[in-house]
Amino acid sequence: MTEGLETQTLIRNFIKFLPYGIAAVFAAAAFFRWAIYYTVRRHEWFAREFEKRTHKYLDSEVAKKSVDLSFYNLTKKMLEKTYYEVFAVRDGSSQGDRQKVMSLSDRIFLIKPGCAWMVKDVLKQLRYLKWSKETPKLLHMTKASIDHNPCFNKVFGIIPMSALNDLIGMLPGLFIVSGILGTFLGIKGGLVSLGGMDMSDMEGTKTIMDSFLHEIGYAMSSSIVGIAFSLLLHLINVSLSPERVFSSLCDRFENTMDLLWYRSDNNEVVETNRFDENRDPVEALAEEALNLEISKTEKTLNLKAS
Repeated sequence: MTEGLETQTLIRNFIKFLPYGIAAVFAAAAFFRWAIYYTVRRHEWFAREFEKRTHKYLDSEVAKKSVDLSFYNLTKKMLEKTYYEVFAVRDGSSQGDRQKVMSLSDRIFLIKPGCAWMVKDVLKQLRYLKWSKETPKLLHMTKASIDHNPCFNKVFGIIPMSALNDLIGMLPGLFIVSGILGTFLGIKGGLVSLGGMDMSDMEGTKTIMDSFLHEIGYAMSSSIVGIAFSLLLHLINVSLSPERVFSSLCDRFENTMDLLWYRSDNNEVVETNRFDENRDPVEALAEEALNLEISKTEKTLNLKAS
């Protein structure tokens, strides 16, 4: 008898706190879904910036007049230019006031280290490409680089993104199942209490029936809460779809490198220094501008001499 009462108490407590538990899990799932989406979206933003600068370069007179371009060196130049510019430290409105482009959220979600890893890993693979008229499988290379990126495939650099994303995708169904389970447990507990009714005691019977109906009504609320949060989380999962953004990220990177491959004449690796993500971006951009001016001057002098 005592064990039966303890079981009934446990069931009632479970049903009582089930809606709050579902709400808490929903809040955590919504936050982590946004965190995953934000991480993928910011890396896709880097791919868009890379694409933008590559198109600008290919449309420029420099690209039209250049000959004998190396695919590796051209890609390295575009990736470095993108990285240093989007994460550069720019002068503010007053002297000494310098505002960083990278926001606090980018620091928390390791966006800059993730982009640096992407640049280094892509360049490491491009070094060993054999030049041919056929376009290499750059899409597979891009996906492999992103999948192995420790800053990209882990939220906050700690929680595995793929497993967490799969779990969040399962939660809408689990919410419904949990709500229905709470309802059936409530009905079961109410039916057990009906066994103690004495039809000769009308007052007692009425009390038991009122209690039964109250428990059934409360148990039904768990199903309602489960269905409501299931629909909300499903809408969030559809609105903040990291899979859709990931596909765009890979396509942008692949298409941009395809354009650079078509524009190049070889894949000779000629580099004076390797990519350094810790280098001062202002210094790197200034050096690039200086080298460009020197190259233009040399071409002008050669034309006059000829």
